Amino acid sequence: MTWSPASWRSFPIQQQPTYDDPASVQKALAVVESLPPLVAAGEVDTLRQQIARAARGEVFILQGGDCAERFADCTRRTIEARLKILLQMSLVLTWGGRLPVVRLGRMAGQYAKPRSKDTEIVDGVELPAYRGDHVNGHDATPDSRRPDPQRLVRAYHHSAATLNYTRALLDGGFADLRNPRHWDLAFVRSDARRAGYEDMLDSILNALDFASVIGAADHASLKTVEFYSSHEGLLLAYEQAQTELADDRWYNLGAHSLWIGDRTRAVDGAHVEYFRGIENPIGVKIGPSMTPAALLHLLDKLEPQNRPGRISLITRFGAHRVRELLPALVRAVSVAGRHVSWICDPMHGNTQSTSSGLKTRQFNDISDELHRTFDTLQDVGIPLGGVHFELTGDDVTECMGGPQELSEEDLSRSYETWCDPRLNYAQSLEMAFLLARHLRARPAR
Repeated sequence: MTWSPASWRSFPIQQQPTYDDPASVQKALAVVESLPPLVAAGEVDTLRQQIARAARGEVFILQGGDCAERFADCTRRTIEARLKILLQMSLVLTWGGRLPVVRLGRMAGQYAKPRSKDTEIVDGVELPAYRGDHVNGHDATPDSRRPDPQRLVRAYHHSAATLNYTRALLDGGFADLRNPRHWDLAFVRSDARRAGYEDMLDSILNALDFASVIGAADHASLKTVEFYSSHEGLLLAYEQAQTELADDRWYNLGAHSLWIGDRTRAVDGAHVEYFRGIENPIGVKIGPSMTPAALLHLLDKLEPQNRPGRISLITRFGAHRVRELLPALVRAVSVAGRHVSWICDPMHGNTQSTSSGLKTRQFNDISDELHRTFDTLQDVGIPLGGVHFELTGDDVTECMGGPQELSEEDLSRSYETWCDPRLNYAQSLEMAFLLARHLRARPAR
C-alpha cells in the first residue's frame, strides 16, 4: 500500500484536539517542521538493534518517566532527579541480571495524554479535558482548557531543552554513580530488606572500586551511558512535522522510539497507518481487549517484513489477569514466527481510585503483574525484554505501599501528578532491587 507521512489523514482518527483556528495550527506545525531534528537517524537504527537483542534475552530495556511531562518541570532539578533514578535502576538491574540495560526515557516529548472522555465536570462546570501541556492548560477555566496551537511549538522547544541537558549531563560524568552518597537506602523501613539491599549495593560499589584499582575505571562505560528518548505518538500532525527522509527511509526524528496507546491501536485507524511507515522501533500497548487474531492482524499491518527490533509489545493487563490473558497472545505470536520484544507495563492495568476520588496504584499489584508476566513468558522459553514504568525521581506520594509503606492517608502529603500516579524515588529503586533478584534467578540461556 502507498504510504506517505500524510497518508494517515485519510483514515479515522481518535484522541485529537479540536482547535478553533486551523490556520494557526498549520503555522505552528510549519515552525516545528522547519526546526532541526531532535535525534539522528543513526541513533534510531542503533536502538532498533538493541531492541532486537532484548527479544533474544541479550539486553534488558528499562523504559521510564513521567506519565505526562509538564512544561513547568523542564528544570535542572527535575531532569537531574529523573535521570538519576533511571541510572540507578539500570545499574541495579545490570548487576542483578548480569546483562546490559538499555535506558529508554519516557521523556523529552511525553507532553500529550489520551483521555477517556472529551470533557469533565469541575465544580459543576463542564470543561474540555486536560490533554497534556502539548494541547491545553491544566487550570480549570475555559481559556486554559482551550487547545492552543502555540503549545505545539513550545513542546518542541521543551523537548529539545530536556534532551540537550540530558546529553550534557551524561557527557559530563553524571552517569558515574560510584559515590555512595548517591545511594541512600534510609527510605527502606524493613531492617531485613534494607540489609539485603545494602549487601547488593556493597557488591556493586566494591566491583566499581576494583575496576578503579586495576585501571578500568577510565573506561567510557563507567562514565557515560547511551540514553534514548520515547513518547506516545498521539498528535499525528505534530509527529508528521518531525518525519524526515534519510537514506531513502522515513524516520520520525522527534524521538528515538514511539508507542501506540491501547486506545489508538485500531488496525484501520490513522495511528496504525502512520506508524507502519516509519523506521523507528515502535511499541504497541496491548490490554485485556486484545485477542490473538487481532494481534496478528495488527502485526501484519505494522511490520509485514517481520524485521527484528521493529516492534515491542507492551503488555498492560492488571496483576490478576496476566495468567488468564497473556499466554494465548504469546503462543499466537510465537507460532506465527513474529519477531517482537515483550515489554511489561505493570502500571496502567492496576489503577484504582481511593474513597476521596484520587487515582492511585498499589505497589504490590505493580510488582505482582511484573513477576507474573516474567514467569508466564519464562514458562514458554521467551525472555521478558524489558519494563515500562511511570515514575519520578521525586518524593511524591501517589502510589500506595512500597518501602515507605504509604497508605491512603499519606497520598495527600505530596500528590503532584496531573494525570496518572507514579512510583516515587524510593518505590522505583525498590522495584529495581526486586526485579534484579528475579533476573538473577532466571535460568541461563
